[in-house]
Amino acid sequence: MDTKAAKDLIEATTSCDFSSYIKSYSGIATFFRTKHTPNFADTDIALIGLPIDAGLTQRTGARHGPREVRTQSCNVLYFNPLTEVSPLGMCRVRDIGDVPVQSAFNLEHMIDEIFAFYRELHAAKVIPITVGGDHSITYPIIKALGASEPLGLVHIDAHFDTAETMSGSTLHHGSPFWNGVRDGVLDPKRTVHIAIRDPYTEFEKPFVDETGMTVIDINRFHDLGIVNVVKKTREVIGSGPAYISFDIDGLDPAFAPGTGTPAVGGLTSYEAKRFLQGLRGLNIVGGDVVEVSPPFDSAGITALAGAQMLFEILCLSAEAFAQRKKAGV
Repeated sequence: MDTKAAKDLIEATTSCDFSSYIKSYSGIATFFRTKHTPNFADTDIALIGLPIDAGLTQRTGARHGPREVRTQSCNVLYFNPLTEVSPLGMCRVRDIGDVPVQSAFNLEHMIDEIFAFYRELHAAKVIPITVGGDHSITYPIIKALGASEPLGLVHIDAHFDTAETMSGSTLHHGSPFWNGVRDGVLDPKRTVHIAIRDPYTEFEKPFVDETGMTVIDINRFHDLGIVNVVKKTREVIGSGPAYISFDIDGLDPAFAPGTGTPAVGGLTSYEAKRFLQGLRGLNIVGGDVVEVSPPFDSAGITALAGAQMLFEILCLSAEAFAQRKKAGV
């Protein structure tokens, strides 16, 4: 892309002119400096913040994730140099702000409010890409997106998040995919868990095995290598609608210390990027990056990693949108 084309693209799709765009420290931060549009009528892909962490069991702070990821995303440019994808030029990408959750202390009410919001987005055929918040937010999102057809799932995480009850509740950051399968909105046979390595898996794996989910734990990830992991993931997901959920603790704490439940021995940021880039062509209908916890971050590196993973998901979603549009779907 030449300079003039880049200038035209930036000024058409962001809130900045070309000269100010290169100054990542100036102006009001939006995701990737895209235009802020509270009304999503002119939106194909919505970048959304969901600042709640009422579902956490350990270190709180993920409610501050969307704000910090927005800030760090200003360091991520509009163009993916490794895949040569420019998502802002492929469809209308907007930062539509944060989900207006009114409940502050009642997680059940929050889940209902989130579901209603994403159901409206889905009805408008807007692709949601969300920054949490803790992982409990994924359940109401996939409940909305998978209501008409169960979703496949690419899940990068240190944990399965298929637990049932914790402290008397089935709504928490360890249960989104148990809830999704229970509600029939998530297809376990088209679900792949990547980079699993936490001891909590002892309690969550029976459900994974019983429902036929695919597991590529961190040892198998390295034994297979990225190319074969991508191949296996693509085989499992197939051509149906799929959702990507990236828990930042899927990365090793060396790359993402700012999270609620860190687990040593995870993916490098390069491995995660390379894996996501291998999913090009899948029918992606939404995604999220969750569990970025700025109070535990160092020099903003976790938020920056989260912003980069968000951009990779955005690129995949933009290509999927363009493919569906070309097919008249």
